[in-house]
Amino acid sequence: MSAPVTETIPIIGLDCEDCAQTLAHGLKRVPGVLTADVSAAAGSARIEFEPDRLDRSGLVSSIEAHGYRAGFQTGDTNLLVFDLLGLDCADCAMSVEKAVSNLPGIETVSVNFGAATMQVTPAGNAPAGLTATIERTVDQAGFEARPREAGAMPRVAPPRYWRDRRFLVVLAGLALWIAGMTAEHAFDLPRLADGLFVTGLLLAGSRFVRAAWLSIRSRRIDMNVLMTISAVGAAALGDWGEAALVIVLFALGNTLQAVTLDRTRQAVRSLIDIVPPDARLVRDGIETVVPAAALQAGDLVRVRPGDKVPADGVIVEGVSALDQRAITGESMPVDRAPGDELYGGSVNGSGSLLVRVARPASESTVARIIDLVASAQASKAPSELLVDRFAAWYTPLVVAIAAALALGGSILSDNGSEWIYRALVLLVIACPCALVISTPVSIVSAIGAATRRGILIKGGGPLEQLASVTTVAFDKTGTLTVGTPAVVAIEPFGPTTEADLLATSASVEALSEHPVARAVVERARQDRLPLEPAFDFIATPGRGVEANLAGRMIRIGAPDWLLTGDDLVRADALAATGVTPFAVVEGVTPLGLIGVSDQPRAEARHAIADLHRAGVERVVMLTGDHRVAARAIGDQVGVDDVRAGLLPQDKSTAISELRTGGAVAMVGDGINDAPALALADVGIAMGRGATDVALETADIALMREDLGAVAEAIALARRTVGIIRQNVTISFLIKALALGLGVAGFVSLWIAVAADVGASLLVTLNGLRLLRGGPREHNHGG
Repeated sequence: MSAPVTETIPIIGLDCEDCAQTLAHGLKRVPGVLTADVSAAAGSARIEFEPDRLDRSGLVSSIEAHGYRAGFQTGDTNLLVFDLLGLDCADCAMSVEKAVSNLPGIETVSVNFGAATMQVTPAGNAPAGLTATIERTVDQAGFEARPREAGAMPRVAPPRYWRDRRFLVVLAGLALWIAGMTAEHAFDLPRLADGLFVTGLLLAGSRFVRAAWLSIRSRRIDMNVLMTISAVGAAALGDWGEAALVIVLFALGNTLQAVTLDRTRQAVRSLIDIVPPDARLVRDGIETVVPAAALQAGDLVRVRPGDKVPADGVIVEGVSALDQRAITGESMPVDRAPGDELYGGSVNGSGSLLVRVARPASESTVARIIDLVASAQASKAPSELLVDRFAAWYTPLVVAIAAALALGGSILSDNGSEWIYRALVLLVIACPCALVISTPVSIVSAIGAATRRGILIKGGGPLEQLASVTTVAFDKTGTLTVGTPAVVAIEPFGPTTEADLLATSASVEALSEHPVARAVVERARQDRLPLEPAFDFIATPGRGVEANLAGRMIRIGAPDWLLTGDDLVRADALAATGVTPFAVVEGVTPLGLIGVSDQPRAEARHAIADLHRAGVERVVMLTGDHRVAARAIGDQVGVDDVRAGLLPQDKSTAISELRTGGAVAMVGDGINDAPALALADVGIAMGRGATDVALETADIALMREDLGAVAEAIALARRTVGIIRQNVTISFLIKALALGLGVAGFVSLWIAVAADVGASLLVTLNGLRLLRGGPREHNHGG
């Protein structure tokens, strides 16, 4: 018997921990599965199984049986990735997915409508020429599939619409229809008119007929099937002009929709374009131009003024200001010096830089963002899943009703053609395009807009959940504050001066690696104070440090360890202001107090005010710091509640308590925040300073150092949900109105098509409103 195999499979559509536990329970009951751990936060399932009893295809089938889809890892060497050109309909995307999945040698297929990509996992017995077979199948569906290597970036953009073959074919079909109408009504040449109508219908409709046949073979009824039946029915009734107009209008609407939808896919494409294709590799003092993709960690590259940084790295030599708005959304260039980290894709200013590459291009920040955005576009929001489930039974039901209408009307009346015509109108009206696309176009537009602002939202689920947030909880250190302690108070006792007290403290603390010690040394260097050599250094955990300073025994530490009486009262008074004090003592003689504090971010107070304006009811600060210091920071930034002295598990408990009052978003940056980020309804990681654990756990990552992005994200989420509701309402109202008028005989076929196409274009354009506006100016005090 083979050894058990453990595999992690991304799960598409998993949007709550309760659902994750249900899926895990179901997977554990599958024969051959030993263990199953499912995480909604990570969006994946970690499954241990016996390969002799269950293969990967069986795992995927079990996942799909529970109503979810298995995603893919871009690092999968067997994965086939295709860019789909002209993908203009979410319903058609499902038909393509179904058709390709029915091909022999295919294990799993996933079509990402938002990113216009398809990922295919071949089975072990996949036939030769599988890629070509997939391309032909997609072509039959009316689209173009361009293969690329897994993990590679799409460098070829779709052609301009006026050069797109589909658009030219539609224009030709429209011209033929106009010519036919002219021949029929202006010159009374009905035979010539019918010939022109048939030619226009075949020219503009061949794509839809092929796609309809493919859908029927895949046992799906989509818009191509409905439109083809309607056009064929109109032709059978002898109205070739109306049959041609149905197809031409439908083709024109789809083409216009494809053009507008392409704008929603610019988020990833613009990120790809910011990374330069080449880099200046420096080796043994000689510069050589090499592909940026060939760079490895440790390589040295020269970045000249005006060049783009080819990969993530650290400055070894040079000083410059860099424009990194494409990655972080920051509107102003940032100064960088030796030792500072750089993002690949940043635009260098006037300085020449020597940069050591930190990681290969495939693992860069931009590559990671592209992967996150693509995954986000692939995931479905709860409202989208609901619409998909509705459309799954709605379309077949209306087809059945239309058939009953045609048959019943023909039997019960003397005018069977009229009732057949009404049934055809009903089929067109039944097309679910506007409804199906109403949610994904809004989600993809919002994710694209957020990405341009340095806000990475990992899917439609988190975006919709963010819209319902009533409480935002912030970690303190490194999130609401800058995360670096600074000396804010120097109180010498007796004859000791401030300079002497600071110089003495810094001389001893220079031997310590503690963050507070570094703050003291940094302040002494800023004040240009001379430091003395210290000897016999001893650190007592939880107490302080001591050392010999030119024969003087200096001790520095907690006031209650070193002070008594009035001196201790002075220390307590300083602590009451929110400053963390420590005492400096020579022998038994107190020299004074030095107070340090982690300072609030410059924009924190404005950001919290923005949250309240965005409709957030309560802002809470969670911290492990002591209560007095935490309360002082809380008062400065304007939070509504402060919970101090918390261990990581205490933060999770606090999040659970806050969730009883409504949806909670947690904002943090450290590994100790990961449990709370996972437990919150929406986890938000401060990207640049965040640990990898926090970034992977969170639902949203902020790439720029600006807390104002939290309020921006919430405002965008609420606007997105509002537009989704508008789109769904518009779709239902237009369909209901057209349905009623169509059954009553007041709507012709071409008007039904115009209503369907118009509704689709209307909801698409409404969703595109979310793309308006790029990176914003952020002047919250800094």
